[in-house]
Amino acid sequence: MTKPPIAVVRFRFIFLACWLAWTFICACMLNHFGVRLNAAFEDSLISNSLFCIASIALSTVLGFWRPKGAKYYILVLWGVILVILCTGLCHGILKVLLAAEPGYLNILQQSMYIRACMGFLLLGITVLLSLLWYTLAEQHENERRKNNAEKLARDAELYNLRQQLQPHFLFNSLNSISALVGSEPEQARKMIQQLSDFLRGSIKKDEQSRVPLSEELDYLNLYLEIEKVRFGHRLSTVIESDELSEDYFIPSLLLQPIVENAIKFGLYNTTDAVTIHITTVVEDKDLVIKVTNPFDPETSSPRRGTGFGLNSVQRRLYLLFARNDLLQTSVSGRLFTTIIKIPQIHDQSHID
Repeated sequence: MTKPPIAVVRFRFIFLACWLAWTFICACMLNHFGVRLNAAFEDSLISNSLFCIASIALSTVLGFWRPKGAKYYILVLWGVILVILCTGLCHGILKVLLAAEPGYLNILQQSMYIRACMGFLLLGITVLLSLLWYTLAEQHENERRKNNAEKLARDAELYNLRQQLQPHFLFNSLNSISALVGSEPEQARKMIQQLSDFLRGSIKKDEQSRVPLSEELDYLNLYLEIEKVRFGHRLSTVIESDELSEDYFIPSLLLQPIVENAIKFGLYNTTDAVTIHITTVVEDKDLVIKVTNPFDPETSSPRRGTGFGLNSVQRRLYLLFARNDLLQTSVSGRLFTTIIKIPQIHDQSHID
C-alpha cells in the first residue's frame, strides 16, 4: 500500500504550516467580527483541529480504497457526513467552553453554515490532493514493475542469444578433433584442452554483462587458437589494439560471432590462405572495432548472408543501448568489413 502524504516528513511539515496559517486567518476573521482575540484563537484552534483530523482520516482511507468509474459520489457522501459530524461536534464543544464570552454564542450560531461550507471545501481539497498523490504513486509503481519486467525479458533474450552462439561452433570443433585423433593425436589433445578452456571461460562470462576489451581479446585469442587448429596455415589473424581502447568496456562474448562470421565467409568457400584484421580505436569516447576479411565474390555473398551471428550481435546491441546504428557492414572489392561502435556506460570505469 502507498504511504499517505502525511507519512512523508516533508509533506507533514507543509500540512502543519498550512494548518497553522489557516488557523491564524480564521482567528483574525473572528476577531474582526467582535470576538476577543483569546476566544477567537481558541475557537479557530478547536474547529480547525477537528477538520484537520477528518482530513487526515479521509486521506488515509483513500490509501486503502479509491472509487472506480462513477462511484465518486461516495466520496461526496463521506464528505457531507464528516462535515456534519465535525460541525456538530465543534458547535457542542465551543458552546460549552465559550458560553461566558459576551455575544459569542450568537456569532457561533450564525456562523455554523459558513463553517460547514468551509469545512466541506477543505475536505474537498484534501480529497483531490490525496487522489492525485495516490494516482501518481500507483503510476510510478506500475512503471517500475513494467521496467523490471522488460529488463527480465531483455536479460532472458540476451542469455538465449549467447547460448545459441555456441552449439554449431562446438559441433565443428568436435568434428575437427575427431578427424585429428587418428592422424595427429597431439593436436587433438591440444584442441580438446583449448576447447575446455574456451567453454569454461564462456560459462564464466555469461555471468558478466560487460568486460574490459583486453579481457575480451584474450578470450577471442583462445577461440582463434582453436580455429587455427582446424584450418591450419590457411587462417592467420592480425589484432591491432591501442592501450587506450583496451581499458574500455564491451558486452561480453560480442566479438566471437563477428570473427566467426569473418572466418565463415573468408575460408569456407576457398582453399587460399586468409588473413583477418581486427582493429580497435577510440572515437568520440566510443569504442570502435573493425573486423575485415577477404572473400571470393564468385563463391560467397557476405552482404546477403550475414546469418545468425551478425544478426544476433545487432540485436544484442539494440537491447543493451536501444540503438540500431551500432553495427555496420560494407564491401570494398574483395574485402568485407564489419564495424561496431560500443557506447560507454558512465557507471563503468574507463579512461576518457
